[in-house]
Amino acid sequence: MKILITGGAGFIGATVGSCALDAGHVPVILDNLVNGRREFTAGRAFYEGDVRDGALVDRVFAEHPDIAAVIHCAALAVVPDSVADPIGYYDNNVVGGLELARHLIRNGCTRLVFSSSASIYQTADDFTVTEDSPLDPQSPYAQTKAMMERVFADVSAATPLRVLSLRYFNPIGADPEMRTGLQNRRPTHALGKVIQAWKAREPFTITGTDWPTADGSGIRDYIHVWDLAAAHLAAVTRFDQVLADRTCLPINLGTGRGTTVRELVAEFNRVADRPVEAIEAGPRPGDVAGVYTRSDRAAQLLGWKAERTIADGIRDSLTWAQRRDHVLTDDA
Repeated sequence: MKILITGGAGFIGATVGSCALDAGHVPVILDNLVNGRREFTAGRAFYEGDVRDGALVDRVFAEHPDIAAVIHCAALAVVPDSVADPIGYYDNNVVGGLELARHLIRNGCTRLVFSSSASIYQTADDFTVTEDSPLDPQSPYAQTKAMMERVFADVSAATPLRVLSLRYFNPIGADPEMRTGLQNRRPTHALGKVIQAWKAREPFTITGTDWPTADGSGIRDYIHVWDLAAAHLAAVTRFDQVLADRTCLPINLGTGRGTTVRELVAEFNRVADRPVEAIEAGPRPGDVAGVYTRSDRAAQLLGWKAERTIADGIRDSLTWAQRRDHVLTDDA
């Protein structure tokens, strides 16, 4: 199967591409390289450009008429940045997604897997959510994901386009073969910052310690990026079966286990060869207490469940952090 992956030169999109290759599929990459890396496109059909460029999307389909499905990973995805630049985020994520839908319909594409986010959920009293839980996105980034799900629901009801929205939680780890990993040397998510502090032999700052969790720190559902990639591939290969009598559907992708930031640091210190110290600070703009999934929809419909542990994700993240600069050669 040939699969178009928008944002396929980024952390998640490139890992999905590697997973597709390993399964015998052919990924075609469309990425504007604002955050993606050209190195992650090696050995793959690659088109540099934006999803809003209709002529470019038309050329991709003209040159690859056998594309069977699209996985839409292209998005800006840093919560504090979205608070500082909401116009840029709405333009890139919402306008870009709407334009992509128009281009796909024009080219006769009917299968779209959308990389959504669990950040759209309202925080529940027990911090668990299902696909039917109330939504309450707290940042412009999260709003863009919720908006695009609404857009895709309306579009799929009126056109041949059908959409699976994968609401995933907090990716960690790297491609186990170290072909891809976090491209940013200075990541903004918790584990990336823990590793950054560990490498610099500096304390790690826990941002937000007054949340109503067991230890006051935020709670997340940390999922290995390779498990996440496998779920995207399952969504593509089972697409018609899952949406046999539907036009769109959301599916949560998580481990089903909530881990606080303090617990993440403790697990890191069990895996790493030396511990990292933790200090406390207030929450960042757009931060929320967090949620984790209690849904088994992914297991029922995709035949998928997370296989790798948090320790696996930490170990692979550490290995990638040591190899990153040998794979990626600039200062990004």
